[in-house]
Amino acid sequence: MKKTSNRARQWFERLNSSNNMLWLLGTLSFLETIILPIPLELILIPLMAANRERIWLLATVTTVGCLIASLVGYGVGMLLFQSIGTWFIEFMGMQQSYQSFQTFFDQYGFIAILTIGIIPIPFQIAMITAGLSGYPILLFVLAALIARGIRYYGLAWLVHRFGHRVLVLWRRHAIITSLAVGGIVLAFALVMQTLARVVM
Repeated sequence: MKKTSNRARQWFERLNSSNNMLWLLGTLSFLETIILPIPLELILIPLMAANRERIWLLATVTTVGCLIASLVGYGVGMLLFQSIGTWFIEFMGMQQSYQSFQTFFDQYGFIAILTIGIIPIPFQIAMITAGLSGYPILLFVLAALIARGIRYYGLAWLVHRFGHRVLVLWRRHAIITSLAVGGIVLAFALVMQTLARVVM
């Protein structure tokens, strides 16, 4: 256990001191969005705490990596669903989540993408579903940008304010917090949608 911890610390130190740290972080964000089951926050929070002078740049790079991956997932849903898309869903064991999200997406569209981008449900589901349905790509990118912006820039603000303690808080309360924020965003979006219908 101690050896694993030392290796992780050494790996983090190499990443933090690397001239290619931003490229590596963007790549990790891309991979986490596409397939990696390891939460990026485990790496991102310590990196932000160690590089407070570049904390907003780190949030931006992470968000961009996620957006690029989201467009790849969108493309898979739009062009390759019958081959790669269905295999990926089965491989990741997301059949039930995918079917549940389809109903939610059919009813709410933009709001559904925005919500799933915040709460702890694999975002791959939203990417593939949006591509498969032919959902407008600009609206998809906007929803993904808002959702992941809330996640990463919100995290940057917390680290800027509280430092390394955020990692402990995140480990304890990540699921509850993301569900709460997702619920607030969903409720706000639904209220705005209802008001828009009344006005129209």
